[in-house]
Amino acid sequence: MGADPQQPAEDLRLFHTGEHACGYWPDRQARDLVLDPRDPRLAAFYPQALAWGFRRSGDIVYRPYCGACRACIAVRIAVAEFSPDRSQRRCAASNQRVESRVVMASRTPEHLALYQRYLSMRHPQGGMDDHGASEFDQFLVGSWSQSRFLELREDGRLLAVAVTDVLPDALSAVYTFFDPDLRQRGLGTLAVLRQVQWARRESLAHLYLGYWIRGHRKMDYKRRFRPLQAFDGRGWRAFAESEDDGGSER
Repeated sequence: MGADPQQPAEDLRLFHTGEHACGYWPDRQARDLVLDPRDPRLAAFYPQALAWGFRRSGDIVYRPYCGACRACIAVRIAVAEFSPDRSQRRCAASNQRVESRVVMASRTPEHLALYQRYLSMRHPQGGMDDHGASEFDQFLVGSWSQSRFLELREDGRLLAVAVTDVLPDALSAVYTFFDPDLRQRGLGTLAVLRQVQWARRESLAHLYLGYWIRGHRKMDYKRRFRPLQAFDGRGWRAFAESEDDGGSER
């Protein structure tokens, strides 16, 4: 991109968004901190931004920055220390026939069809129901990220896609969508387990999972991947040390 990765990050510009509807709690308003999306060094500084608790959505690198709420806690798995619990072992065993394949982050009609089915059944009236090809590319692929699609297939049939960013010392789980008719298969959990295996094969230290949100049904699964680390605004700590105060409003 022509950027100098040695140039100090102190001159990176941050923007506050205005208040907008919270994507997790419909009765709350949210704000974000956003790294300057026009900065040509964004790709070079993205790994550091993840370590500061930021997240990528399309070409936007952001972190929740809400006035009265601190419910969104950035979490990551310590890959070398991870050990699946009983439920996760059952999920892996029951899906032994599912094959994993890492491919370039490039949309196909098969990917788009599965994504649209997932949104229509899992997130109805969520503002993403009408996503088409351009929205797919803008949200999941982006223009500068080093992304891959982790496909999960059984007998050739596409069951799930885990959009994953590849970093020098970590993977970041950006978004996962799967066949909504197979909810009982635990494909979301399986995708995380396969991403951990991928990171372990590559000797990567962490798998970033985005934000854990106390009391939110769709985000609560993340706390089951132990040992989990949570970002408290200053550094990463064991999740058990952060969950009592980090997920509350203050």
